[in-house]
Formats: sequence, structure tokens, C-alpha cells
Amino acid sequence: MKNISQILFFAFSIPFFTFSQSFTNIDSILSDAKSSRADTNKIRTLERIWKYYLDNDTDKSMDYANQVITLSNELKYPKGLGLGHLYRGAIYSQLSEFEKSSNEFKKSFEIFKGNDLKKEEVLATSNIARDYFFQSKYDSAVYYNNITEKALIALGDSLKLGSTYLLNSSIYLEQGYFQLSLKNGLKSAEIFKKLGDEVGYAKGCYVVACVHESLNNREEALKYYYESIPIFKQYNSNYTLALAYEGLTILYNKKPFQKDSAEVNIKKAITLAEQMNDSILLTTSLNEFGNIKFLSKDFDNAERIYQKSLAIANKINSGFSKQILLLDLGELYLQKREFNQAINYSLEALKLCDSLDIEVGVNRSFEILYRANKETNNLVEAIKYLELQKEKSDSIYGKETKNRVNELQTIYETEKKEAALALQEKEIQTLNQEVEISNLRKGLYAGGMASALALFGLSVFGYRQRIKKNRVAREKQEEIYKQEIAHKKKELASQTLHLVQKNTFLEELKENLENLKSSPDKFKMEFRRIVMLLKKEKASDKDWETFKTYFSEVHNNFDQKLKTLYADISEKEIRLAAFLRMNLTTKEIAATMNVLPDSILKSKYRLKKKLGLDKETDLTTFLNTL
Repeated sequence: MKNISQILFFAFSIPFFTFSQSFTNIDSILSDAKSSRADTNKIRTLERIWKYYLDNDTDKSMDYANQVITLSNELKYPKGLGLGHLYRGAIYSQLSEFEKSSNEFKKSFEIFKGNDLKKEEVLATSNIARDYFFQSKYDSAVYYNNITEKALIALGDSLKLGSTYLLNSSIYLEQGYFQLSLKNGLKSAEIFKKLGDEVGYAKGCYVVACVHESLNNREEALKYYYESIPIFKQYNSNYTLALAYEGLTILYNKKPFQKDSAEVNIKKAITLAEQMNDSILLTTSLNEFGNIKFLSKDFDNAERIYQKSLAIANKINSGFSKQILLLDLGELYLQKREFNQAINYSLEALKLCDSLDIEVGVNRSFEILYRANKETNNLVEAIKYLELQKEKSDSIYGKETKNRVNELQTIYETEKKEAALALQEKEIQTLNQEVEISNLRKGLYAGGMASALALFGLSVFGYRQRIKKNRVAREKQEEIYKQEIAHKKKELASQTLHLVQKNTFLEELKENLENLKSSPDKFKMEFRRIVMLLKKEKASDKDWETFKTYFSEVHNNFDQKLKTLYADISEKEIRLAAFLRMNLTTKEIAATMNVLPDSILKSKYRLKKKLGLDKETDLTTFLNTL
């Protein structure tokens, strides 16, 4: 699994302050800086030198940023002073000293704001947002990115606006707000395409592909990856090109596994990583190469590649990559039946995931430890890890559910603000029309009282009609808001019902596990009972009817629409369609319907065929239109 924050730090971490000057003769520029008199032109020269050293000597770069601040203070030049702090912030950000960089960016923001330097304010807020993103402080990142967005709209700066939407898409992707991420990614790509910025467009496509990959929309993800690759090649954007190849590999490693396609793409990614001497990228690419060998059951080569990748991860101290590799090795040793090795690697991964607060990794560690201890007949430990794994799974599921509700709330609030802005714009247009009518009336008054009175009567009538029309429009909009609020409450109630049922089952399972823990000698009998309980845990007819009632109210008689359009559709297929409409993953649907994920994939294929959809039409997208 890719870490989006880590990737985007390198791929899209391009601050708004960039310079187009060539630095083929830095000695000449240094000479100019020494000989030029102390004025704003000298500040611009110092800025160019700061930029030159930013990528290869941060100490020298910091020295020139400080010179910009000193000279700006002497000249009482607030713009230069704010930029000086901005440049210091950029250096600290590059060094991952985010507390210092945020302080510098905020100083520059206060200076720009205090001197009404609107364009420069955007430089500060955009970089504050990026810093918070890299620190995983997503709410703060969204807050400052929204400030940037509003300012750019007011300034009419579409190019920077595209970068703002790109960052928003990345933030929402990290939060698991996939619909919002997709919306912002598409807006970004559209803006860059319209402005002719091909590399920006390709980056937008790449992030959109990542969203579709997270949603398991295989065909859409492939489409956007392949859209970005030729552009990255054309402009020698090798880092993002390697990321796209790696993304394709991840897709081809999923079912249906396409070994040849996966190997072709990952070898390209590895070659680029080695050419750029990029250790982080090489680690993740080798990890995916190891996954190909694992899926091909070539366990010896998989072990060799995983170990090579792990050695690099240890060398660069990449905790995120290391925990994935430790778990992959744990899974590998399980398959090789080297259970002690599996336990050792999984325990190391568990310790690391705990320290990094990576819940998914903790959950996977528990699962491997349960299976390894079960195989070695260490039943007490096996039960302990099974119980911990179920508890962690429930915690993760609860957070995912909360994320979905939060995303719905964010979407609702965004739409409400957009509707209010649209209504405000209409009212402004109405007032402008009234001013025009008023001016015309005054002109006609000078030409004749009768005409003026007639116009006055007409304008009053028109004004009253407009008031009436606006009142009706406002009442309609308020009614829409009320319906949307009710909709969210019902959807939340539906989610709550599901969680209550799930928690009831988990309590019963916990009691059985406690009994088993206190009496290990009864393991076989109790274990069979637990297995039967797990098999029986599926929505009863009554539960399904209750869920269907909620779902039908929220989604406008969805099941009746399906039955009207396709009379021979079965109840099981309606249930599958409902879960797809709720954007549940294949794994979640399989768990809910008590079947294997492969069975769900086959059912989706049969349902798509029954509905008469072509290959290009996405089943979930179609169901969302009903």
C-alpha cells in the first residue's frame, strides 16, 4: 500500500514561489549581489541566489534568506520582509522541521496581511496548508487551503487554483474521503487541461487514479494511470512516471492477478528509482516486485526481494515501508510453514505499528500471529490474538463509518455554501437591475412626467414580482436543505442500526472466547461452536427488511425502481445493489453477506450482465443514477 503523504511530498511539493531564471552563471549573479547598491533590485538578486542553493546547500540558502530579511528591514520594504520569512520557511520545510517552517510561514502571512499584499498572502497560506498536510494535520491543512482557494478565486489565478484543488484531493484521499478527493482531483485536472499545463494535468490524473484504486474501481484507475504516463515521459517527470508504473503494478497484483503486466511495469519503476538514486521509491517498488513473486508462489525469490527492500528501509529509517515489509515477510513465512519466523517478524511489525499508530498494520499483525500460533498448537496465544484482531477490526470499521458520516457532512456543508453563494449572486444581479431601472426612470422623468409615472408603476410591479419570485426560490432552497438534513439523519440511523447488530454479535462471540480461554481443554468443542456462530452471523430476513426500509427511504425507493426496470431481479441481487449504492468495498459486502470476496466479484459480473451494461459502464456509477 502506498503512503500518499510520503509520495506527494516529493511528487507535488512544489511551492507557489518559483523562478524561471537560468542559473548557468551563478558566479555572475553572486558578483552582482556584492557590487549592487542596497535597493529592491538587490533583494531580487538575493532571492535568485537563495533559490539556487535551496536544492543543494541549505546552509547557504538560509544565509541569503536572512540577507533578504536584513536588507528589507533597512529599506522598510514589507514585501521583501515577508518573502524573506517565506524563504526561511521553505528551507525548514525541505528539512522536515515543520514547527519552524510553520512559524516562518505564519510570520510572512501576518506581514502580507498587515500590508494588504493579497498575492503574497496566497504564497503564505498555501505553504502553511502543505506543511500541515505533511504532518498529517489534515483539518488544519484543509482550513488554510480553503483560505488559499477563496483568495485565488478573487484574484482570478486559475493556475494556482489547480494546484490548490490537487492538494485538497490529496488531503481528502489521506482522510479516506474518497468522493471529495475524486471531486477535487477532477477539478484540478480540468483546470490544468484548460490552461494547457500538461504536467499539471498528468498529476491531476495520477491522483484521480489513486482515488479509483482506493475505491477498487480497477478500469477507471487504469484509464487515468495510462492517461498520465505519456505526459510524464514527454516532460522527463521521472519520479511521477515511476509512481504511475508502481500504481499500475498494484492494480495488476489485485484479482484477477496479471503477472506479466505487473512485472513489466514494476521493472520500469525499479529502473527509474535506481537511475534517480531514490531509496524511498526503490524500497516501495521492490516491495511490489516481491508481491508479484509471492502471488506467483515463487517464495524463495519473494523472500530475497523482500529482504533486499527491508535492508534499504532500515538504512533510510522509513518506518512506514519497514512495517509493511515485516508483515509481508510474516505472511511469506506462514506460507513456507516457518512459523517461528512468521511470529518473530509479526511481533516486530506489531511493535513498530504501535509506535507509529498504524491501526491497519496492528490488525494485520494480530491476524498473522493468530494463524501462526494456531498452526503451532499454541491455542492460548492463538485465542488471545484472535480476540485482539476482532476488537481492532471493529475499531477500524467504526472509524471508517465515522469517516463516511463526516464526509457526507462535509459534502452537505459544501453544497449548502455553494447554493448560498449562487443565491447571493442572483440577488446582486437583481439589485443591479433595479439600479439600472432606477437610473432609466430618472432619465425619462426629465423627458416627461407621464412616462416616468408609467415606468415607475411598471418598476414597482416588476420589483414586487421579483420579491415574490425570490421568496419562492428561497423557500424552495430551504425545503431542499431540510430534506437533505433529514436524509443525513436517516442514513446515520441506518449505519447505527448496523453497528448495534454487529456489536450484539461481538458480545456473544467475546463470551464464547472467554469461556474458551478459561477452559483450554474444551478447545475443540468451543472452537466448533464459535465457527458455527460466525457462519450464522448474517442479516436475518427481519434485519434485512428493517435495513431495506431505511435504505428505501434514504435512496428514494431504490429496490422498487430496480424491480420496475428489471422484473426478474432477485432479492439477493437487490441486496448486493444496495450495498454497492452505499459504496461498500467488495470485502465489506462479502463479510456482510457471509460469502467469499470472489463470490461477490462473480455476483457483480452477473448483475452487470443482467442489467445489460456494457464494459465501459461502471456498475456502481449506474446504480447511483437510479
